[in-house]
Amino acid sequence: MTWETVAGIAAGLLLAYAALLVLLWIYARRHPETVSMKDALRLLPDLLRLVRRLAADRTLAAGVRVRLVLLLAYLLLPIDLVPDFVPVIGYADDAVIVALVLRSVLKRAGPGVLERHWPGSPAGLEIILRAAAPVRRRP
Repeated sequence: MTWETVAGIAAGLLLAYAALLVLLWIYARRHPETVSMKDALRLLPDLLRLVRRLAADRTLAAGVRVRLVLLLAYLLLPIDLVPDFVPVIGYADDAVIVALVLRSVLKRAGPGVLERHWPGSPAGLEIILRAAAPVRRRP
């Protein structure tokens, strides 16, 4: 495999990822009921405490706890898929990864686990559950 092929594949993947992030940004702009950046920043400390508490819960399966520890490590590392200084979409990759990990926790352990460990307000928990809930297909 030549370097041109590798560069082409990497550029294609980055372009597809950027397109998905732009679509996420457009969706958030068109739907005001989505969480604003201000609300998301208020949720951040509670969300980090939730992930830490879930990772320490020995009643959860080991695979779930490993995902949560990897999520904490990703959030703490200064390296991101999209640098945080990029306006609007800089933090979108973090939000997408957190939502995907919490969705997998919901599938494996159920929403009761999140409710039991949630340190914040009920409204904040509702936002987290809505963001992490599996997409329901219409019949």
